[in-house]
Amino acid sequence: MGIELKMRNHKIVCIIALLATTAWTQSPNPRFGKWKLKSDAPAPQSNIMTYEPFGASGMKITIDAVNKDGVKSQWFYTTMFDGKDQPITGNPGSDTGSVKVVTDRINEIVYKKDGKVSQVLTNVLSPDGNTIGVMYMRADAQGRTTNVTFATYEKMK
Repeated sequence: MGIELKMRNHKIVCIIALLATTAWTQSPNPRFGKWKLKSDAPAPQSNIMTYEPFGASGMKITIDAVNKDGVKSQWFYTTMFDGKDQPITGNPGSDTGSVKVVTDRINEIVYKKDGKVSQVLTNVLSPDGNTIGVMYMRADAQGRTTNVTFATYEKMK
């Protein structure tokens, strides 16, 4: 029995060491930070996305924008990357947002208004981690795609 107990304790120590090493070597989400819309629009127009850690493995997304008339807006939500709708604060066009990981570089984001899909985004992180490309697909009340646009965000240093 003494040998069995020692073996079991040894296994537990090995498992704890492995978990600690894994947690230590995991890098933070490469999207964390501030991203500015690459745009030719004249000042004061701007759009900055801020991605911050949220909880154990989630993210808080904040959008700060300034329109052509200089009017500022801010909206935000959180995600655990599980595809579940989360409330959005401050965006009159969307009540909820959900984020699902497609690959380590691609996320699918779905915004809804009154329970209906209003916009689907495909968010792609570049291999060097310095650019995010976003394809925006807007939907009408019947769920049909009405507009598709593309944007590029650059990581702010």
